[in-house]
Amino acid sequence: MVLYTPGKTSGYSDDTVNSGIRFHFLGGAGEVGNVGCVIEDNTGTRLLIDYGMAPTRPPKYPSECPPVSDAIITHSHIDHIGMAPWLVGAHGTKLHGTGLTAKVSEIMWRDTYKVSSIEGYPLTWDKRDLDLALESWVTHDINEWFEIGSWKCRFHPAGHMPGAIMIEIVTPSKTILWSGDIDTRNSPNVIGAKPVNCDILCLEGTYGGRQHPPRKEEEQRFVERVKEIVNRGGVALVPAFASGRGQDILRILHKEAPHLQVHFDGMGTRITKDWLKFPELIKEPNLLIKTWKWARRVYGKSDRKKALNANVIVTTSGMLDGGPALWYLNRLKWDKANAILLTGYQAEGSGGRQLLSEGKLPIYGKMTEIDLEINQFALSNHADHDSLSSFARGCNPEKIIIFHAPNDGAKLLKSELKKEFDIILPENNISFLL
Repeated sequence: MVLYTPGKTSGYSDDTVNSGIRFHFLGGAGEVGNVGCVIEDNTGTRLLIDYGMAPTRPPKYPSECPPVSDAIITHSHIDHIGMAPWLVGAHGTKLHGTGLTAKVSEIMWRDTYKVSSIEGYPLTWDKRDLDLALESWVTHDINEWFEIGSWKCRFHPAGHMPGAIMIEIVTPSKTILWSGDIDTRNSPNVIGAKPVNCDILCLEGTYGGRQHPPRKEEEQRFVERVKEIVNRGGVALVPAFASGRGQDILRILHKEAPHLQVHFDGMGTRITKDWLKFPELIKEPNLLIKTWKWARRVYGKSDRKKALNANVIVTTSGMLDGGPALWYLNRLKWDKANAILLTGYQAEGSGGRQLLSEGKLPIYGKMTEIDLEINQFALSNHADHDSLSSFARGCNPEKIIIFHAPNDGAKLLKSELKKEFDIILPENNISFLL
């Protein structure tokens, strides 16, 4: 098992910051996910933003965090929140976030713990750390100012998913905006992120160098494909992420094809119940409530068998790495009228990526060929290249730090913006001062 020894293996400098602001990425620099960044200035204020783990096989962890009294978690996806229990167990850190992020964290952490036990991959924290982390949350409303050391902070909507936030940090010398994962477009469940004036912009670059098709056109293409499958007597299997994508798909289908029988399975059913407790963080929450009542939720084996006769099954995991999606696929693969509709990014090494490239994937330990039609749709909740560039210009910073981006994407964003701004492409475990 991989274990950090608090205070023994951290590569963070012991040197005092005499001037400027020090940034130190523990993960998330030159890579997508695995995020964690320590920010510190000469007031002695030290803050960690996010502490995740990349959900690869096996997972990839950020470097050990030095002692921090406070951490802000931008949202509840595992590549931003997955290592927080270790942080609390090792350092007694307070976790700051929205009420929804805090609520959903329990589902995400317990699922991570369960999967690590089943698959046998190392995890740096245990159930005791998880319980401590759940007690450590300090929640804040959008636009509510709060203090961490000598700094003032407040949250702004990030547009990525309900509860996801950007962080405005006012230090004695500079104002920082940490974007978190952002989408500037409106999506079914959230309003898009808006620029915030700042001196230093920490900008995610997941889709640097890439463009999305128009959102409404892609949603319509998805709905039309679903209707084609249903009209020929097939079932549309839609693997979807539990927190964000699954709920978006339900909203789209409820609006555009309410006559269909749509069954919803997996961890997303529990997460949606938590979403509904925070209507102020959801776009048109009354429509999500109507969608939730309309969808046929799957809660057990009997429900799952009934779902095999549905028009559409929306279920985890979004990358076909486990969950009910594999159970359904194993039973739907015999009828070529059925089809698989992928709605999100399929990471290298994932079941979904292998299915796209090879037409097969592992199901319960056995490599299984899938002779069904497979379609992929660009329904991401990240801003694309042009949107990121426009957002950066709207913030009008002096300097931009590009993180949460593959190297090629980060370089293309830098090329786009370098004539107007001072651009920094950070490296993990190498501190720099601004």
